[in-house]
Amino acid sequence: MTVVPTDEVRAAWGWQRDVEIAPLTGGLINTTFVVRRAGQPVAVLQRLHPVFAAEVNLDLEAVTAHLAGHGLLTPRLIRTRDHQAWVVDADERPWRALTWVDGVTVHAVPGADVARAGGELVGRFHRAVAGLDHDYAFVRAGVHDTAAHLARLRAHLGPPPPDASTVDVVVEDLEVQVEAFLLGREILAAADELPAMPTLPRRHGHGDLKISNLLFASLAPARGAALVDLDTLGRQTLAFELGDAMRSWCNPRGEDAGAVGFDLAIFAAAIEGWAAVAGELVSDDERRSIVTGLETVCVELAARFATDVFDDRYFGWDPVRFPSRRAHNLVRARGQLALAAAVRAARADALDIVRGARG
Repeated sequence: MTVVPTDEVRAAWGWQRDVEIAPLTGGLINTTFVVRRAGQPVAVLQRLHPVFAAEVNLDLEAVTAHLAGHGLLTPRLIRTRDHQAWVVDADERPWRALTWVDGVTVHAVPGADVARAGGELVGRFHRAVAGLDHDYAFVRAGVHDTAAHLARLRAHLGPPPPDASTVDVVVEDLEVQVEAFLLGREILAAADELPAMPTLPRRHGHGDLKISNLLFASLAPARGAALVDLDTLGRQTLAFELGDAMRSWCNPRGEDAGAVGFDLAIFAAAIEGWAAVAGELVSDDERRSIVTGLETVCVELAARFATDVFDDRYFGWDPVRFPSRRAHNLVRARGQLALAAAVRAARADALDIVRGARG
């Protein structure tokens, strides 16, 4: 079903005939629109995915006010005409508006210079939130709970692979689910080989630092502008905060490609850029945990994508390139498992890099 902002939603911010509201593609979760006046973008309008409670907007508002107070460019919440942080539609789903931030989005890191600029931008964010005093109104349950994600996948993997007599799906998805069953067993085997995660402090973080959640002021020369997609703000370990970032940044082919690779040069540039700005804020154990977190989150995300092959309900998908959400998520799961293997092969070199990067 196509979602569009209703007249009531538009009226909440006074956006009537004087503005154009059009879909903004690229996100996997929230339904997003760009608001233009006289052809120029002025705001982002979003309908939140059910995984996010409306109160996440209060956290976004507080944290971005803190960031702006420390001189960082950031999207800011736009209150409605009657000063509400969000409005709810007829389906009880919250809508919110954010200020528009100009910048360039990339979906794969083109080179070390962009990785270094991205690392510096993330470092500025981490330095700014190091002194943040905020209790989050909304906390996502089970984020990077690797054991729970693996358990959900395991629940779909009974003794035999699925077949037409045991799986109630349309015929064209049956082969995809059989492949996911076999891949799921490989994912669980890879999880058994993960290094142990040390006990780490939970710090304020962005929570989803994939490269497309960074805006760049320019790419040549590379200069970071702002972090976006701020629904995932919260406390977490550096292992997952930067491990997940490096998962995204160091596989330039992207998670939808048939082949993957772990680019150590991009990893080194990103970590050096981040450490130059914020490296002295963290312990040596936290630095080393970035590599453990990177490998772990690859396996974890492989499990999540594989699980959604069966559940068919969570991740967005590209209907132009794939016949179904299940088919898209199978490719993603296979790619993340291959990336985990590539990281494992480069683990020693990656550890040398994080040890040597100093602020």
